[in-house]
Amino acid sequence: MAGHSQFKNIMHRKGKQDAMRAKLFAKLAREITVAAKTGLPDPDMNSRLRLAIQAARAENMPKDNIDRAIKKAAGADTANYETVRYEGYAPGGVAIIAEALTDNRNRTGGAVRALFTKYGGNLGSTGSVSHMFNHVGEITYAMATGDADAVLEAAIEAGADDALSDASGHVITCSFESLGSVAAALEQRLGEPQNVKTVWRPTLTTTVDEENAQSILKLISGLEDDDDVQAVFANFDVSEEVLSKLTAA
Repeated sequence: MAGHSQFKNIMHRKGKQDAMRAKLFAKLAREITVAAKTGLPDPDMNSRLRLAIQAARAENMPKDNIDRAIKKAAGADTANYETVRYEGYAPGGVAIIAEALTDNRNRTGGAVRALFTKYGGNLGSTGSVSHMFNHVGEITYAMATGDADAVLEAAIEAGADDALSDASGHVITCSFESLGSVAAALEQRLGEPQNVKTVWRPTLTTTVDEENAQSILKLISGLEDDDDVQAVFANFDVSEEVLSKLTAA
């Protein structure tokens, strides 16, 4: 398992769950509003909106919140958000990608740059690290959905590229461009997924020591805490010994 996933689990255990949930809902709502504003407010006719709603449902976001976010897109006072990708390096030469939805590039860019500097990293230009990642669609299902062979067969028929299964569930990967159609086909075959999202998956990872791991963890936590940042991805890994120390800390 990549270090970022391991550290996210640590942060979730240590964080204040209610505050984290409220922030998550706010970010999900923003994506729904932007998706509804940039296309039709009907998820059947707007693939980005459909994916945003699926992601919100996967996090148990109340239907009323989802409906309000869609209706907000029709309001005249709704801010104009744009998608911005920030790329840079954390301590130890670890590559970081932060995706944001912002109505003020100067504000968000300044905040992201300050966080990289604070924790010993360097913010680079767009494209400086993304070549070390694949931008793909990721669809997850619970283990109870079916056995590995059945899910793999469904994934192949839906047009996915791969399906990996373990004790925690099934993770199906497809191209970024085909995520909407693959997710729709899988939902008909396997039911509603746990999550549907686009991710930056590293093509190689960098193993870091405990000191750098601590700094990277703080940088990622700071980025994810920013209201404008929607998601953060990194290509680092840690040894089991370092992970045990961080978990126990």
